[in-house]
Amino acid sequence: MSSTLHAPFRADFVGSFLRPKALKEARAQFAEGRIGAQELKSVEDRLIKDLIEKEKAHGLQDITDGEFRRAYWHLDFMWGLEGVEHIELEHGYQFHDEETTKGSTRLTGKLGGKNHPFVEHFKYVKQFEGEGIVARQTIPAPAQTLAEFFRGNNARDTQKIYPDEHQLIEDLASAYRQVIKDLYAAGCRNLQFDDCTWGMIIDDDYWKAIAGTGFTLEGEAERYLEVNNLALQDKPNDLVINTHICRGNYHSSWASKGAYDPVAPYVFAQENVDAFYLEYDDERSGSFEPLKYIPEDKQVVLGLITTKLPVLEDKEEVKRRIREAEKYVPLDRLCLSPQCGFASCEIGNKLTEAQQWAKIDLVREIAKEVWG
Repeated sequence: MSSTLHAPFRADFVGSFLRPKALKEARAQFAEGRIGAQELKSVEDRLIKDLIEKEKAHGLQDITDGEFRRAYWHLDFMWGLEGVEHIELEHGYQFHDEETTKGSTRLTGKLGGKNHPFVEHFKYVKQFEGEGIVARQTIPAPAQTLAEFFRGNNARDTQKIYPDEHQLIEDLASAYRQVIKDLYAAGCRNLQFDDCTWGMIIDDDYWKAIAGTGFTLEGEAERYLEVNNLALQDKPNDLVINTHICRGNYHSSWASKGAYDPVAPYVFAQENVDAFYLEYDDERSGSFEPLKYIPEDKQVVLGLITTKLPVLEDKEEVKRRIREAEKYVPLDRLCLSPQCGFASCEIGNKLTEAQQWAKIDLVREIAKEVWG
């Protein structure tokens, strides 16, 4: 495998895939105490191996475990940090037309990142690298973890442990740096921060809900930018860290809406990542104009293919939108992908596995026609 091989690729994807029935059944049996951890791991290992074979067969150059060992795209990682425990709230996240399951986090002590289980998860995927194939690890962005610590009543527990928010941000970033260091030692050279915080704070409904609290978009943007960039400090030069930004993805529903314009001067212009995977599958994302803030040394992956619906997009329309984006970012710095994963949580989106792979094939076909 070339040491310079890294995402993003012209035809790419975000990370998660629909969970097979056998995996859902095994995880349910484990939750009910009917099978043990080793039995569950054996099922996960086998199905992840099968998934990676499919990723390769469909021409993908980066491989992931599809997030098959997780219930959530974000919370399982947070539960693996020192000083964090798994709790269940009275209510889940409120999406456009559906409420999610109710998992969340509680701070129980000072944060740390040692012995994170995701490092072992990555090692399993790493072994399947080969010529032209590189393993990628996806984790929630530090900003996403910070936001979860202040979700609803979680703030009370967070402030008991960290009355000084600046120290919280420092410790959270330090915990991430530890995880990044350990992933790097395990051979990881492609890491992805998944981040819905930017999509949250550009939604007018979010600000209506917290009216009178004293929070401002500028203040939140600076806070999220600070913790993300602190976590990225001192990363090895040959470790590529990209970020994916969307507005929620749960059972084919969405959580927020709004164009990138208000946050582009922060996240696009100043976050120290190598590339941006951006949701652009419908009108909720606004225009491509905010892409003008992205520095010339960074790539953009246009999420123009939706994972929420099974219908295949029109190739010519997708190409037209790529040409539109090219007004702000040159074609040689653009790539194509679905707007998000196919199963950000284990419930998955409302399409079949065959329809999922048809979407991946469509991305590849369009990328080949556009970039050769």
